[in-house]
Amino acid sequence: MEKPAALQLQPATDRPTVALSGDWTTAQLGDAADRLAAAVKGINGIGLDLSGVRRMDTAGAFAIVRAVGSDLSLDRVAGRPESRRLLELVSDATQVERVVRREPVGFHNMVIRIGRGMTDLLAEFLDTMAFFGHLLVVTGRMFGNLVRAPRRVRWAPIFTQMERAGLDAIPIVAITTFFIGAVVALLGVNMLRQFGAEVFVVELIGVAVLREFNIVITAVLLAGRSASAFAAELGSMKMQQEVDAMQVMGVDPYDALVLPRFLALLLTIPLLTFVATLAGLAGGLLVTWTVLDLGPTFFLQRIIDNVGPNHFYIALSKAPVMAAVVAGIGCRQGLLVGGDVQSLGQRVTAAVVHAIFAIIMIDAAFALLYMQLDL
Repeated sequence: MEKPAALQLQPATDRPTVALSGDWTTAQLGDAADRLAAAVKGINGIGLDLSGVRRMDTAGAFAIVRAVGSDLSLDRVAGRPESRRLLELVSDATQVERVVRREPVGFHNMVIRIGRGMTDLLAEFLDTMAFFGHLLVVTGRMFGNLVRAPRRVRWAPIFTQMERAGLDAIPIVAITTFFIGAVVALLGVNMLRQFGAEVFVVELIGVAVLREFNIVITAVLLAGRSASAFAAELGSMKMQQEVDAMQVMGVDPYDALVLPRFLALLLTIPLLTFVATLAGLAGGLLVTWTVLDLGPTFFLQRIIDNVGPNHFYIALSKAPVMAAVVAGIGCRQGLLVGGDVQSLGQRVTAAVVHAIFAIIMIDAAFALLYMQLDL
């Protein structure tokens, strides 16, 4: 049976002593610490008798040390050895000086931040390579099953993701690129009109839409639409421990979750690029028809004669890389979600930002490559 902490002052001619009794624990301490401090106030050389203490924890020992203060001497403490050792341990801990760590400032702080950034960048690169390596292994296994056992391929999720990530994105891709083509035509007309060369706006529209805007706008829209959706879906499954459950059942999450989304974007992005091309050309055609009174036949003929299909093929060559990057970043960020909603929001945001940044960098790299190849 637990007993509350108690104390009794025993005055003596040679050495006054405070006899403690009961349980000096967190649950039974109460106001005993305040009463002990009031009892020993103004008394020098106070002794402590812990023989009546039944139980003591660190909270009770700290209350005794704080109440007696600097006048506490273990030579004047009587009681069981374990009680004296605990009191000595807590007393020594309270006398340890706090180490004040100086925060780095100025150049030192900048060097530390740069070092941490480089370390995080290297770790991010290694994790990304591991992710794509695992994805390549799963893709190779799928193609092996496609030859040996087609029934083992997960066709249903692939076609479902193709519809959700690809076909459902056609309206927004078409509308966006239509207005992009119209804006390029308006700017081109206003600029070329100063030189009396308004007719060359057709070539400007053709090159801009066929080579750059069709694939870039499509990839950016997929980054905002599909990469965020992939990260949110996989992150939600990760938070609810569904991914862990799949691993326990022997199902590879990359095979069941990542690969269908990866293949869906890989197979549908050429179609979306083609739709974006038609919509962008339609926007430019409408502007040239209404502003310059150049008919559709004249517009299309100049596109065929002076622009040609090579620019469109160049855009299509970028499509698989863009699709792989968008799907990979979205799925990877989703699998990195922790157990809280804040982590989910951070990963979804990171998926969109990283995907758009990667799209711009890849497009710039392709532009430099084709410039060197004179394409």
